[in-house]
Amino acid sequence: MIEKPPPCPKCSCEYTYEMNALVVCPECAHEWDPVQSDTGTGSVPGERVVKDAVGNVLQDGDTVVVVKALKVKGSPSGIKAGTKVRGIRLVDGVDGHDIDCKVDGFGAMQLKSSVVKKG
Repeated sequence: MIEKPPPCPKCSCEYTYEMNALVVCPECAHEWDPVQSDTGTGSVPGERVVKDAVGNVLQDGDTVVVVKALKVKGSPSGIKAGTKVRGIRLVDGVDGHDIDCKVDGFGAMQLKSSVVKKG
């Protein structure tokens, strides 16, 4: 347990508190991991880090594997678990869809990083 939690990195509120492994700001509701923010990842501040279903960091051009069956609108069959997707592109998508890719047999689409793992 941290003696005095750090101030909020978004709004600089000093009344933050711990909840499990995270630190929470009561004013703006921002939650963050103080251990991860202290050590840093060597990336540029403000750069978005996208992780897959098991916690691996994803980058543009990676090959990923779908970990669960996905329904696709307008298709009688969906994407099966175990389908490989090559050459992903990370984007700021809508509704958490942060991977832009082409899936064989389906074409261009966006996927959520929570349904893939680095392959």
